[in-house]
Amino acid sequence: MITDPKGNGVVPTLTIYQKPTCSTCRDVMMRLREAGVEFDAINYVTHPPSRTKLAELVRKMGITPRDLLRTKEPEYRQLGLDDPALQGEKILDAMAEHPILIQRPIIEFGRRAVLARPAERVSEALRAWGLAE
Repeated sequence: MITDPKGNGVVPTLTIYQKPTCSTCRDVMMRLREAGVEFDAINYVTHPPSRTKLAELVRKMGITPRDLLRTKEPEYRQLGLDDPALQGEKILDAMAEHPILIQRPIIEFGRRAVLARPAERVSEALRAWGLAE
């Protein structure tokens, strides 16, 4: 938590779930720094979000678990995730067990989150969240 410079009390910390080798993640973090936004960066491969956290992020983003699924990873086919009948709960289980399947980067701020792909989406989110003009 950080103090709001406008005097509105304490505001949540922005968190980015990212992979350091991902160029889009690096671009989003550069944009956050350029906007002067403080953030916590979590390497989701070495420190994966729990299944509960994944479900929370999906809810905050207003998407389905399938929307958060990386379909180009070998695990996608190996685990049978290409089956359209597969339900969201099973997809969440697979992403929790194999975090490489999670789309990135995800930025989270309080009760809101967005999949910042393409990287330009971070600017839209920052404006919508009152963190940038």
